[in-house]
Parts: sequence; structure tokens; C-alpha cells
Amino acid sequence: MSTPVAGRRPSLNLDHGAWELLWSHVHRVLVVNLGLAVTNAPLLLTLGVVHRPWQYPVFFGLLSLGLGPSLAAAFHYLQRTTGDDRAPAADLLRGYRRLFAPALLNWAPCVLLVAVAATDVAVLRKAAPGPALIPLLVVLALVAASSGIVTMAAVADDPRIAPHTLLTASYASVRRWRLGLLNLGLLGITMVLVNQAPLLGLAVLPGCTLFVVWRNSRAMLTTVAPDADPAASHAHRDPVGVQA
Repeated sequence: MSTPVAGRRPSLNLDHGAWELLWSHVHRVLVVNLGLAVTNAPLLLTLGVVHRPWQYPVFFGLLSLGLGPSLAAAFHYLQRTTGDDRAPAADLLRGYRRLFAPALLNWAPCVLLVAVAATDVAVLRKAAPGPALIPLLVVLALVAASSGIVTMAAVADDPRIAPHTLLTASYASVRRWRLGLLNLGLLGITMVLVNQAPLLGLAVLPGCTLFVVWRNSRAMLTTVAPDADPAASHAHRDPVGVQA
């Protein structure tokens, strides 16, 4: 940075490497945001039209199935950018096409569990056993949501459909529950901010949030399966979040 001179305002003078790092980060965020907007266009358009989406749980539950492949593709692209800071946007679309089937098959059970738990909470809140069962159902919904996110990070690393993938992600979500809650909190805040300012929010926030969520999810996976992904060891040593 240049030295201030008397009578002149200090100017920002970054070297070429700093500008390259800045623009590569901006490029990565914009590609992820664009990919999420394109692959989830029906859900976003419907949310913009319907004012009370919680009154249509089945319809929006079906639309939310597309979020899983989108997350897996975004995580796959973020992994690609570790070796190529400016990986082309086509890499994200290719990853979405290649990971769609395994991501959907692993994401659907988590969506189903969240939907069932949310429905039971709505039914039991005025019933006699409600106070005893609702906390358990809330915990079940949180674990299912966190497991779905972590599973998408696992699918992004290895698209082969393995029966133990979802179980491993569920165990990781319970064992590293602080990181899981942090991921859900960040995603919830991002959704609220995007809802308040859709254009600005979609252009800036999702890519930044998903980078943190991706790093935390890989750290959670590495804890329970340290030999499954050697590249994730760095993420485990330096997760973007709190330590369990």
C-alpha cells in the first residue's frame, strides 16, 4: 500500500497477486450463485409468488428435492477451484448433470424426514403428548437437515452411491453437532437475507455461505472417516467454524 503524502489522500495500491486473488474469489462466488439460481429457478420463482409457502408443504417439499443436486454441484465446483481458481462455469453444470442421480437419491430421505418431523410438530403442538415429543422431533429435523448437507459434500467428493454414505453423514452431524448447527444457522440467515433483498442477496451471499458450509462439512466427514478423502485433511485441520 502506498505511503500517505502530506496534502494527498492515501490511495489503495494492491499488487497483481492480490488483485488476482480477489477476482478469483469474486468469480467463484458469482459462478456458484448463478448455478444455484439457474438450477433452482422453479423453486425461486414460486417462492416469489406464494406469500405463505408453509401452507403448501407437499408442493414445496417436492420442489426442494432439487436443492440437493444443486448443493452437490456447488460443492464439487468449490473443490475444483482449489486447483483452478477460475474454473469455468461449465464445470458446475457438468458436475450438476453427473451428480444429479446420486445426490437426489441421498437427499430425498433427508427431505422426507424433515417433512415428517415438521408435520408431526404441527399436529402435536396442541395435543397432550406435544410438550414431550416436539423437542425430539425438532432434534430429528435438525439432524436430518444437517445430514443432508454433509451427504452432499460426500457425494461431491465421490458420486458412487454407497448405502453407508447417509449413515456416515448422520453420525458426523451428531458427533460434530456444533459445526452442523453453524451450517444450518448460516444457511438460515442467508435465506432470510435473500428473501429480504432477492437480487442483491442472490448475487452476493449464497456462494460465500456455501464455501464455509462446504469446508465445515468436509471437516465433519474427515472426523468420522479420516482415510476416506485425503484432500479433506486440510479442511479438518482448518475448518471455517467452531471446533467441537
